[in-house]
Amino acid sequence: MDIDKERLTHHISRQFNAELEDLRNRVLTMGGLVEQQITDAVRALVEGNTELAEAVIPRDHQVNALEVAIDEECTHVIARRQPAASDLRLIIAVIKTITDLERMGDEAERIARMAIHLASLERPRSQYLEIQNLGDHVRQLTHDALDAFARMDAEAAAHVAQRDTKVDLEYEGIIRQSVTHMMEDPRSIARILDVMWSARALERIGDHARNICEYVIYLVKGKDVRHTSLEQLEKTARGE
Repeated sequence: MDIDKERLTHHISRQFNAELEDLRNRVLTMGGLVEQQITDAVRALVEGNTELAEAVIPRDHQVNALEVAIDEECTHVIARRQPAASDLRLIIAVIKTITDLERMGDEAERIARMAIHLASLERPRSQYLEIQNLGDHVRQLTHDALDAFARMDAEAAAHVAQRDTKVDLEYEGIIRQSVTHMMEDPRSIARILDVMWSARALERIGDHARNICEYVIYLVKGKDVRHTSLEQLEKTARGE
């Protein structure tokens, strides 16, 4: 009888692990889709490619559908398994991560809409290089945050979170430059406002990527590092 119970427990444990692994994989699938949305939205804006921008907008529904599906799966797992300790932390981290990913998808859609409007206006001499650079950094930040999630690497997550500071500084530089250009040429105000809103959307995506890093640290170390300093976040990731 004891052997049968052992086998049953082992079987349930294996099945539960498979469910948790499926949750992680679905988050990464959603993350990959969001990453592509960011890439395509920025490219559409920089190149004035309205066709690509128009393709980004409806794909946001796929991101939203994945959020709903993964959230429902999390609810079912909690109801069936009543997880505790690290298993429960994983499910909480998944729920929080998909919320941030969905918001990142919304920001990518917003950039795509700006791209359509900007494509109808005269292009600046910079050819939107500032948005290209910020977009590249934010996309890489997103990719590395998801990689830290996939590997459950708290120290890597802390390093990625620190890089969001550079994104903030780059965003502030774009805003200062944009204000100067508007003062010099009031006719450019409509175009520059769209650029500023696009830069703001990218800065927010960077913030969401940092949030994901904080969830990874919570998942691995069991400590909530939200609203703490970068120094404290790194110490927690190292287990200090």
